[in-house]
Amino acid sequence: MKHVVLGSVATIALMGAAQAQQSVVVGHTLSPTSHYAVGAQAFIATLEEVSGGAFTGTEAPAGQLGGERDMIEGLQIGSLDVVITSTGPLGNFVPEVLALDLPFLFRDYDHARTVLDSDIGQELLDRMRDSDIVGLAWSENGFRHVTNSQRPVTRPEDMAGLKLRTMENRVHMAAFEGMGAAPTPMAFPEVFGALQQGVVDGQENPITVITASRFWEVQRYVTLTGHVYSPAVVLGSPFLIDGLSEEEQGWFLEAARASAAATRAEVDRLEAEGVALLRDNGMEVITEIDRAPFQAAAAEAAWPVYTDTFGTELLERIIAVE
Repeated sequence: MKHVVLGSVATIALMGAAQAQQSVVVGHTLSPTSHYAVGAQAFIATLEEVSGGAFTGTEAPAGQLGGERDMIEGLQIGSLDVVITSTGPLGNFVPEVLALDLPFLFRDYDHARTVLDSDIGQELLDRMRDSDIVGLAWSENGFRHVTNSQRPVTRPEDMAGLKLRTMENRVHMAAFEGMGAAPTPMAFPEVFGALQQGVVDGQENPITVITASRFWEVQRYVTLTGHVYSPAVVLGSPFLIDGLSEEEQGWFLEAARASAAATRAEVDRLEAEGVALLRDNGMEVITEIDRAPFQAAAAEAAWPVYTDTFGTELLERIIAVE
């Protein structure tokens, strides 16, 4: 009997150890070779390291868990753990975040990153709690550019009538309406097929996404409009995060910040190499445009979507950041 009791105790101890190790799934919509994948892998590696193996992680790339809006809803109900997403659909849940999507708001990468790493960025992360989402860290996609299969775009008039896929984002849609395009909101996993079948003529994304998605296979022209800086964000489910100890929550924050840093570094690399890669794969890249007409058309149409509801205070704070 003594051996039986000891065996039972050992079994209980092993069960407890197994239960103590928790696996976390990190989902995103981009390919396994994308900058999001780099961020997801950095999140997992850091979490496993700082937790001493108490937490392990698995990446779910390429929209395996749904589109970005679907995944954000999954966080809200606790069916997903951690998601790396653009801010495109996030404005439907946290309207204040729409400010970040306003065209021609950020001057350059340094300006954008400084804002997001400041009190302004933290205030927006904290605001996500009101929508049952935990904002862990600001990550990055980069400045967005326009691609299409029909013609070179060198001025807003060239976009007239183009069916352009946008994110499910009121600000982005208004901006392209102002520039004469016909915006067509669509979940990202559907975009390649829609371009291939001619359902839409073009789309807009950072070079990082254009290259990761191999859009050169279905698009002929890219114009470096830089019309919107596109953040990404690492989000957690409150069902997961609120069940952790303070120390464990710190591990998740550290993992999210490591993810953001790794993603930004990958964006820098891809930005430096991406234009040559697009040209090598047959795309005509228009690098020199007069941005002023694009800025005037987009801002006039899109900025009131935000300012009519929220005013200009946050925007003035962002613009003032050096």
